[in-house]
Amino acid sequence: MSDVAAEIKVGDTAPDFNLKDQDQKDVKLSDYRGKKNVVLAFYPLDWSPVCQGENKCLTDDFPKFQNANAELFGISCDSFFSHKAWADSMDLKHRLLADMHRTTAKAYGLYFEPLNCSKRATVIVDKNGKVAYAKVQEIKVAREDKDILEALAKLG
Repeated sequence: MSDVAAEIKVGDTAPDFNLKDQDQKDVKLSDYRGKKNVVLAFYPLDWSPVCQGENKCLTDDFPKFQNANAELFGISCDSFFSHKAWADSMDLKHRLLADMHRTTAKAYGLYFEPLNCSKRATVIVDKNGKVAYAKVQEIKVAREDKDILEALAKLG
């Protein structure tokens, strides 16, 4: 039996998690309930070309996410040490969460077994803890910030 849940979909209750960011600070999803929408940008690996370009775009659009009253997190299976070096090297503004044991990727049904990492996916969790947007992409195709920001605008 697999320990990977079914792929997350709109309307699901988002599984809570507690992960460390690149500064080894705890981030708990439930801390944002009732306060902010949360954008979870799952990506396979730090230092890879598609992930690098994509996270650069997320950082460039960071003020737009803030204006939408949303908290933005990148999540991968890399360590917080790798996240720290990568975030510093690219001057990233958003926080990167270390899912080293793959528990969050598996809880969201976003574990990609062939590479032992998460799929490339975007999940928006609304203020009530429900999934308001979920999009899984081809692993080598970067996400579109425009789609995510449009989905956030509909949440208000």
